[in-house]
Order: sequence, then structure tokens, then C-alpha cells
Amino acid sequence: MHEMSVALAVVDQVEEAAARAETVTAVRSVRLQVGELAGVVPDALAFSFELACAGTLLEGAELITEAVPGRARCTPCAHEWAVGMPPRLTCPACGGTQTDLLAGRELQILDVHWEDGDPTHAPTREPISEEC
Repeated sequence: MHEMSVALAVVDQVEEAAARAETVTAVRSVRLQVGELAGVVPDALAFSFELACAGTLLEGAELITEAVPGRARCTPCAHEWAVGMPPRLTCPACGGTQTDLLAGRELQILDVHWEDGDPTHAPTREPISEEC
């Protein structure tokens, strides 16, 4: 299952960031940006994430996914459109086939909300710039 690989990669990256912070006691939520064309089924990812978090610092963490619609631009006429699923990569304005995919393949961690064991710090929203 592709989603389990993604979930395990997310858990690994968040655990690495938490280890660098040194005082993280728990992860409360992880927010992911998931493109429509990334090949990820959101329900399967949520299920896999819950399993991947078991026994880790992320156990019980909420997975928040933000969907990014697929968008393309026609090179000859510069028309932009939502490609949809299955993706339509032929320009609806001129019928051109030279297109650039502008959005929809994203799969990245946007931020993580965790608790810091240091009583002088408030809960942290830590941005993680690495892609899954």
C-alpha cells in the first residue's frame, strides 16, 4: 500500500524534527498538503497514518490534509484550467497538447503541532520544509 509508505515517511520526518528539538513530549497534529494528482487516497492515508503512529511520539496525533487541485497551463495560448480526475491535459481553449502542470502533485508536511516538555515553552507549531 503506497499510503503506508507515505505515512511511515511522515512519521520518520516528524520524529527526526522532534529529536532535534530535544524536549518534545508529544505530537498533537500533522498538517499535510496533498495534491489531487499525487496518487494518494486520503482515507487510506489517514488509516495508515494511525497505524504508523502506534508506539511512537506521534501516537494519537491528528492528521490534517489539505487538498491541492490539479491545475495546468497551455504553453501556446497560456490558458489555465483545473485538470480534474482523471486529469485532462489537453487545453480546453485551443486543443493544444503542450501543457505545464502547475499544481496537484504536492505531497509535503506543512507543519506539526507538538508539546514541549520544557515548562518555559508553549506548544509549538514547527514547520518542516522537507517533502515526503
